[in-house]
Amino acid sequence: MNPLYQQMETSVFERMSLAAAKHGAVNLGQGFPDFGWSPEILEAAAKAVVEGSNQYAPSRGLPALREAVAAHYGRHQGLDLSAENICVTSGATEALAAAILATVEPGDEVIIFTPAYDAYAPLIRRAGGLPVEVALQPPGWRIERSALEAAISPSTKAIVFNNPHNPTGRLFDRDELGVIAEFAVINELVVISDEVWEHILLDGQAFTPIAALPGMASRTLKCGSAGKIFSLTGWKIGWLAASTELATLAARAHQFLTFASAPNLQAAVAYGLNEGDGWLQPMRDHFARARDRMTAGLEAAGFAVLPSASTYFMCVDLAASGISLDDEAFATQAVAKAGVAVVPLSPFAEQEAPRHLIRLCFAKRDETIDAGVEAMARARNLIR
Repeated sequence: MNPLYQQMETSVFERMSLAAAKHGAVNLGQGFPDFGWSPEILEAAAKAVVEGSNQYAPSRGLPALREAVAAHYGRHQGLDLSAENICVTSGATEALAAAILATVEPGDEVIIFTPAYDAYAPLIRRAGGLPVEVALQPPGWRIERSALEAAISPSTKAIVFNNPHNPTGRLFDRDELGVIAEFAVINELVVISDEVWEHILLDGQAFTPIAALPGMASRTLKCGSAGKIFSLTGWKIGWLAASTELATLAARAHQFLTFASAPNLQAAVAYGLNEGDGWLQPMRDHFARARDRMTAGLEAAGFAVLPSASTYFMCVDLAASGISLDDEAFATQAVAKAGVAVVPLSPFAEQEAPRHLIRLCFAKRDETIDAGVEAMARARNLIR
């Protein structure tokens, strides 16, 4: 057996969702919304499966979708892209895998900022690379120049960068982007930028893709997700946007991962990207209201909630809430004793893992949020 997988534990998201199902708990753990999609895009998918092709799509994606992705980023982010810069993938995690496998060689070091999405480190190791963690510190979670400088070595090949940031809900500012860009250019590094939350922006926030910074267009592989944009996470339609050279290289890795994705879903996503700009702000407003509802309920129950500017997620500081248990112990007992599933933050890092924080998903209907808050209040009283 490959020791990488033999020794690997089940993803924390899967683990907590299975526990939620076992105990009949409210699932505030895994990051899927139960609202937010538009019926028009569902109708487009249904029409495409009946009237369109149901055979293999081109490996790099339907031309209509690749053109729609390029045009979408031109309108929203000012990026100068064409279909030749796009490779469609089976979700953004596959985009990350293709980007990492295409650029990382055995012995390369790859910087990741922790807490980090738990796919990064295994994918880097599968490519033969070594993940190097730069620990972001709560509650600000800022990227500090000194910490990044200390992590760079002659073996550094790439930086995997997630903005907006899961699990913290942080949207990094222009100065922090500039630090990463500066180090990437000076050290001739590739940046694999996981930007799947780019449209889940709350409180009027604006997003800047790192590829837009000077010197970055030719060295950035941008990973995007229709599942996040349209709240349809089960569709698993993602993409890579990069220079023609990097996009072609990543497409060669992609062809032997999934080869191609469902053509009807690709066609529906192309429709959504071309016609759905008006859906974005109402979606953001709905998520912001959900965040505020959950925050108010948790704070009324005595929990210390950290700010969230983006994504579906917020973090709760257990220690500041007067709870002595660590994150894993609290999560285990909360789902079994109080009927609520949350995600501990410690699995998001291997070295300097915070053990007093949990992540909750607020992309839920009001009744789910209220039930979850009520269960969290029970948990606080039962398992301090």
